[in-house]
Amino acid sequence: MNPSHPPSNPVHHDTHEVHDLVDARMPVETSAHESAQSAAPGVATSGVGRLASRSEAAPLDEAALAALATRIRAWGRELGFGAIGISDTDLSHAEAGLAAWLEAGCHGEMDYMAKHGMKRARPAELVAGTRRVITVRMAYLPATTLAGTALSNAPGKNAESASQAEAADAAHADALPAAHTAAHADTRGTGGHKGWREHEHARLSDPYAAVVSIYARGRDYHKVMRARLQQLAERIEAEIGAFGFRVFTDSAPVLEVELAQKAGIGWRGKHTLLLQRDAGSLFFLGEIYVDVPLPTDLQGAQDVHDFPAHAPEKPGAPVGNHCGNCTRCIGACPTGAIVAPYRVDARRCISYLTIELKGSIPLELRELIGNRVYGCDDCQLVCPWNKFAQAAPVADFDVRHGLDRASLVELFGWSAAQFDERMQGSAIRRIGYESWSRNIAVAMGNALRATRADAQAEGAPRDGQAGGQAEQERQAARAAIVAALRAREHDASALVREHVQWALEAA
Repeated sequence: MNPSHPPSNPVHHDTHEVHDLVDARMPVETSAHESAQSAAPGVATSGVGRLASRSEAAPLDEAALAALATRIRAWGRELGFGAIGISDTDLSHAEAGLAAWLEAGCHGEMDYMAKHGMKRARPAELVAGTRRVITVRMAYLPATTLAGTALSNAPGKNAESASQAEAADAAHADALPAAHTAAHADTRGTGGHKGWREHEHARLSDPYAAVVSIYARGRDYHKVMRARLQQLAERIEAEIGAFGFRVFTDSAPVLEVELAQKAGIGWRGKHTLLLQRDAGSLFFLGEIYVDVPLPTDLQGAQDVHDFPAHAPEKPGAPVGNHCGNCTRCIGACPTGAIVAPYRVDARRCISYLTIELKGSIPLELRELIGNRVYGCDDCQLVCPWNKFAQAAPVADFDVRHGLDRASLVELFGWSAAQFDERMQGSAIRRIGYESWSRNIAVAMGNALRATRADAQAEGAPRDGQAGGQAEQERQAARAAIVAALRAREHDASALVREHVQWALEAA
């Protein structure tokens, strides 16, 4: 996956939100954590499927392999993938960085990330027989979000932050080549490319709003991506006969961003997510490990006319050279989790804290989380390249249950049964009702702290009807939060009770 990253260097975000193993034709070794959560009915989570190999069939010559690679890209586009690339399996250049990241403990409690050691950087060891990796991307920004249709609900007082963001984009124009900017001039500052970010900034500025990461507002991406990856693999099989393959989408020990870079579909940004000139970073990644010696995109670079657009990074080029001097993502991280360019300490990342962490959220980080209840998009919202974010090609990622406009009080009022019912088919369901409640309790405590600070800063209400009404609305909103928290002071979960009590300290 590409969004909100706990794992930083190694894999992502959900982090990850890691985990979905797909049925295929090649065995894979995976941890219980990385497979159990994503198993679908009928899927062999042990990795055992119908084992097949190209060695059992007549070999394909160079011309046939090149033609097959071309058809694979065409089939991928038909399935909604915005980019399709092919790479070899050599990730030896990434091993030292991965080892250092794990040694520093930056993976936090995600023990599964260290379980397989260097297998993450050695695809042929993870899945025996792998010769090539097909990497794809699929945009996830809902079309309605991109169009800015929810912008009318954004408080006018928050428009300033969006205007500042646009101004800052201009100030960091060094990251955007002039020719590229001119070519996309018709999509900048008009329609949704500006509006969707205004709306997201407005939501972050509203202490009573419950902010869910954009990628998680619709259907579980694991299910969408794996189904289409499987279809692509089956198209290949129909063309050449049985072959060995294994499909992944943010699952098992896979270095997705490294493979995507090698496949020529983007470069790693300083926030560690994959970036692409024509799509920013708002897309999911998926892979098919295959035992077919397809020509790689680097091998065929001279023959693919659009290769430069798909591969801003060439072997030997400075990492992240399309980010220029821009460091907006680093400065925007609420918790300082991007500790250096291209390095994220997951232990401080809001996506990790609200999704992967199972226990208490550290006290020193709670106020920094603000009103983010599941994941965090801040580093992506400020990235100039996301002016070019694309709409999702499928309706699966459309917003469900009003998660783009829900309030903290509304979501905290869900029962466990309502959570299970409404989050059925959502990536959010994986964290469970307890962690969901914990996260919202923290955000509610932050709302009480923020509004208390506002009141103290402003002093007595201004004379006149407008000032008095604003104060009444603030008091009513605070009262609703306090009442919701008190209703769960004696929650069955000790974890939830702890965070509720912390929140009520600001009542």
